[in-house]
Amino acid sequence: MAEVILNKLTKYFGRVCAVEDLTLTVYQGEFMTILGPSGCGKSTVLNLIAGLEEVTSGDILFDGDRVNHLPPRQRDVAMVFQSYALYPHMKVYENLAFPLRMSKLPAQEIEERVKKVARLLAIEELLERKPASLSGGQRQRVALGRATIRRPKAFLLDEPLSNLDARLRVQMRAELKRVHAELGTTFIYVTHDQVEAMTLSDRVALLDQGRLQQCGTPQELYNRPGNIFVATFLGSPQMNLLEGRVAEVDAQAALELPFLKSAIRRPLLASIARRSPSGEVIVGIRPEHISVSKDKREAALAAQVMLVEPMGDFCTVHVKIAGINLLGKAEADFVARAGDEVWLEVATGKIHLFAKSTEERIGP
Repeated sequence: MAEVILNKLTKYFGRVCAVEDLTLTVYQGEFMTILGPSGCGKSTVLNLIAGLEEVTSGDILFDGDRVNHLPPRQRDVAMVFQSYALYPHMKVYENLAFPLRMSKLPAQEIEERVKKVARLLAIEELLERKPASLSGGQRQRVALGRATIRRPKAFLLDEPLSNLDARLRVQMRAELKRVHAELGTTFIYVTHDQVEAMTLSDRVALLDQGRLQQCGTPQELYNRPGNIFVATFLGSPQMNLLEGRVAEVDAQAALELPFLKSAIRRPLLASIARRSPSGEVIVGIRPEHISVSKDKREAALAAQVMLVEPMGDFCTVHVKIAGINLLGKAEADFVARAGDEVWLEVATGKIHLFAKSTEERIGP
């Protein structure tokens, strides 16, 4: 396994900058996910690491050694693609054995490795079948096995679950997690799916327009988003964003929101007020921190239902309060019609604050 370091990595296609000044360290044995919307440059980063694209500027290092000049074969990485990339005329056994035969390993060692990988991925009964007779999940297991069998320094996985249905994606996420734990090898995984990133990763690097927005554990990115892009990209339903104002109330700095009965006081607000002379901020509240109920409780806020979306284990509720549209969450058995009155409880201790001018996080 390898430590992979990207140092000020930049890639241009003509005049288009696909990756800009990316600095990132993937530690030995880590499961790192590069996450972002379509066109953000995440697959380009993977291709640069693999040597399939040439670097415009910057460095790629494996265990401290610069590999920019090395062709893909000499970098000792294995790629798993969205399209599986299996040899259709070969049986599963031969697909797995092919990279070992190319390395001219002894026949006995090839057989032992094929059987070991087949056991690891639970595909022993598939060894005599050809790819055309396999399901999508089985083909992806074989593709993963062919990469695994080489024992590379790092695995590079480019949206490998995108072609699977929802049930198989859940199964394969569990398989990938198990395989990574057993192999202990460096995994660099590319996806646009936040659920895959949150459930699989030790750390997540979130890209937008070729630039790194934030890197950290899934919990860090979700609970302490560094800017509005990170805050709204992670989480479903999406975070509510509102305009707020930090002002002096009773000789103390406090956050005012139009629909709250009283201003929010926090020790950090005084320093925020000093950094934002106008006092204007963007306030982020995740829907799970706005509880919606038909029962009136102390300090609850009256709101009007616009739409209820049953999600199975909970309901997403669109409400209007003081002329503002919000998303909140209710119990799974919640039933209401458009126009009904409901009551909101807002977990004000869970709000996020962002500078209006830069959209960067402010406060701890």
